[in-house]
Amino acid sequence: MGTLYFSATCSRSSLCSNLREFNSGGRNSKFFLLKSLHFGQSRRSLLIRRVASDQKQEFKDPVTEEALLDTFVPDSASIASSIKYHAEFTPSFSPEQFELPKAFYATAESVRDSLIINWNATYEYYEKMNVKQAYYLSMEYLQGRALLNAVGNLELTGAYAEALKKLGHNLEDVARQEPDAALGNGGLGRLASCFLDSLATLNYPAWGYGLRYKYGLFKQLITKDGQEEVAENWLEMGNPWEIVRNDVTYPVKFYGEVISGPEGSKQWVGGENIKAVAYDIPIPGYKTKTANNLRLWSTKVAPEDFDLRAFNAGNHAKASEAIKNAEKICYILYPGDESTEGKTLRLKQQYTLCSASLQDIISHYEKRSGEPVNWENFPEKVAVQMNDTHPTLCIPELVRILMDVKGLSWEKAWNITQRTIAYTNHTVLPEALEKWSLELMQELLPRHVEIIRMIDEELIKTIVAGYGTEDLDLLQEKLKQMRILDNFEWPESVAELFVKPEENSSLDPIKEEDVSNEEIKTISDEDEPEGQDPAKKNEETLEPESTPPKMVRMANLCVAGGYAVNGVAEIHSEIVKNEVFNDFYELWPEKFQNKTNGVTPRRWIRFCNPDLSEVITRWTGTEDWILNTEKLMILRQFSDNENLQSEWKEAKRRNKVKVASFLKEKTGYVVNPNAMFDVQVKRIHEYKRQLLNILGIVYRYKKMKEMNPEERRESFVPRVCIFGGKAFATYIQAKRIVKFITDVGATVNHDPEIGDLLKVVFVPDYNVSVAEVLIPGSELSQHISTAGMEASGTSNMKFAMNGCVLIGTLDGANVEIRQEVGEDNFFLFGARAHEIAGLRKERAEGKFIPDPHFEEVKAYVRSGVFGPYNYEELMGSLEGNEGYGRADYFLVGKDFPSYLECQAKVDEAYRDQKRWMKMSILNTAGSYKFSSDRTIHEYARDIWRIEPVVLP
Repeated sequence: MGTLYFSATCSRSSLCSNLREFNSGGRNSKFFLLKSLHFGQSRRSLLIRRVASDQKQEFKDPVTEEALLDTFVPDSASIASSIKYHAEFTPSFSPEQFELPKAFYATAESVRDSLIINWNATYEYYEKMNVKQAYYLSMEYLQGRALLNAVGNLELTGAYAEALKKLGHNLEDVARQEPDAALGNGGLGRLASCFLDSLATLNYPAWGYGLRYKYGLFKQLITKDGQEEVAENWLEMGNPWEIVRNDVTYPVKFYGEVISGPEGSKQWVGGENIKAVAYDIPIPGYKTKTANNLRLWSTKVAPEDFDLRAFNAGNHAKASEAIKNAEKICYILYPGDESTEGKTLRLKQQYTLCSASLQDIISHYEKRSGEPVNWENFPEKVAVQMNDTHPTLCIPELVRILMDVKGLSWEKAWNITQRTIAYTNHTVLPEALEKWSLELMQELLPRHVEIIRMIDEELIKTIVAGYGTEDLDLLQEKLKQMRILDNFEWPESVAELFVKPEENSSLDPIKEEDVSNEEIKTISDEDEPEGQDPAKKNEETLEPESTPPKMVRMANLCVAGGYAVNGVAEIHSEIVKNEVFNDFYELWPEKFQNKTNGVTPRRWIRFCNPDLSEVITRWTGTEDWILNTEKLMILRQFSDNENLQSEWKEAKRRNKVKVASFLKEKTGYVVNPNAMFDVQVKRIHEYKRQLLNILGIVYRYKKMKEMNPEERRESFVPRVCIFGGKAFATYIQAKRIVKFITDVGATVNHDPEIGDLLKVVFVPDYNVSVAEVLIPGSELSQHISTAGMEASGTSNMKFAMNGCVLIGTLDGANVEIRQEVGEDNFFLFGARAHEIAGLRKERAEGKFIPDPHFEEVKAYVRSGVFGPYNYEELMGSLEGNEGYGRADYFLVGKDFPSYLECQAKVDEAYRDQKRWMKMSILNTAGSYKFSSDRTIHEYARDIWRIEPVVLP
């Protein structure tokens, strides 16, 4: 092996006098710890060259050096020395004291040393073996805190705990100093992070690519006015896990023009040029040497782009304009896109991710291939997975690089691209699929528009060949639904087919509407002009001012340009095939697959719930369940055992005490740990129906108020109802829901008549670390989306894995969870997915008769019992038969009576604690299927076609 990829250089004698390699006692984990503090000026140049295995070394002494390194076993003293070294020589704080923040950074840097060594070994082995590698492109990675996960995967939790105890600190206290990495928002980003953990644990060669957001999405504050947003400060003190790679930079271009060259070649020139700089975060596997990589891109410009003359002339804004334009690309996740500037910034973000990542992937391929490079073999060594439509531009970008930079023909470039890239769909709502203005894309990415037109024409040829020209009406309908370019003239090759003397059908609009590009607000009240009649969108007019805008349908481009399309739950994948992309499915049935989501059992039970994990290990007789979750099924045979139930209940109680303490710290509310903990934590969105939950609570509260104390105690199980989640900053209706929940909580929690019978708590700034506290202590978890609208969900899997009973609809992964845990251990209510369209039609025809209880609860809210805020807009959205923002599109009123009946069954079951404990145990036992390890095995086998690579 050669030089370590995270380091510079040092001599062999210096290295061996200051380092020890040790085996952690686990299967394969090996890394270096600093042994001596006599470093002089060398400081960070220690972990630099793996000289013990460098083929170019000048000295060899395997007995005294290599053998010593291989046999050294870590202990708390060695780890403490490493931590003290980093506290002294790589400080982020002043040297006087060793307080908790400083202890965290020093500890993290100590752990990072080991990860770097494993990362280098992994990278070098992949290079040597020239294996096929998967590359996962995602706009989000919701990593959470890394310290406990890293030491847990390295099997060093005990050693680090003991070392920190010697230094005067507790490991958990130190770990709490770490801010959550602000690189994601919801399930999309958390799924990506679970996948990275499983890929490393299972030894699959794979990297993740994303953007390094300086300010994240936002930090959520809860005030008397509801949700307020401020910038995340997660990078304020630096990120000890990342390694900036200043030598790994790639040019990214915007604007400019396309110049034709000899023999049909094209060159994209001029415009705005920035640089994407790589920041690497090693991702350790559990009980393995493998450490894969998450490479995040930051953006900047060259120093010469700073206009020194303008600065000295006093025009400071002009002097730094190029710098600011580059830097703001990576300021925040999902910038608001109501303005042209916002849309432009989002498109810049997506292209930066795609361009920098593909240039990096191609660089790796060329390095491993040697000369001459065989581009036909590219798909045999590279698989690119697009996590949702955000990375769609990697399709035309790969074509551009292969054609314009590498000199391949269009036919070869397109063929290679179609064999390289795959697409994961995360939404069942056609109106939520990204569409970009062709005019905006033409201005920002002129070469890509040319390529997209070529892809569109190629797709048209395929559609014509597939459907034939016998039925021109059918063909025309298929072309309008499947084309990438929406509201665009027909190419000459097919235009003559549809020429009719009496009409010009080239301007027929597609029956889709222009929507926002961010799926979390596609159905908010900013997305569509108020009062617009959807039926009128199908009326054709030849007047220029009424011509619908030309758009690029990113999802259609994904399906056309990728070799595989997968949904993320069985019911979702069926909707993808039968509804969302049915025309494509008829044309290419072999492309479509299902890959039900999963979560990593390491973070989501072993590390976040050690009390329950010990019980599971004791009763299954092995720790193998952490890697082979099928062993959780062993718990089924003991589900009626009173001893297991007693231990299970005690583990739950300890977790509930932690939750109660956490809620008091974060919100000031005091809750009773003996009450049922009822939790709904997820992104705030109308389709996820937090509104249904809180209206059910309001109804419960109203009935309590109508009873005397004795009747209340007999009728209701005490509950603590916990909410958490962020509403997108411009999603007004979602923010109204947050305000409503907090107002209900403020009223209920201070009502002396109700006391501990009911509490309502909204946890601010919900993130991974908050989830790691709430999920182990939860007893009932709500996954109550309108059927047919949730692609999968992953929090439902985390709750089930931690012995939480679910209440929910037959939506997303709920369907499969209910199958695995047993119908008797899942509280089901609500309309089914196949009924939804008919129910909306019934509403539009004025045939829906609302349930009296639903009318009662709306009137109660309007009475002002929850404060002076005017909730007319919120309640009004649940009324009427049609119209945007009305008519209860998400069927809250329809499902309300079924929901109340189901909640009554929840109370009944909870009163029988023996029954409830059995249900809890069977939920954990049935969660075995929902490990991300299973999901990744399926991706690797069926889509990427990669094999595990175990380091020697």
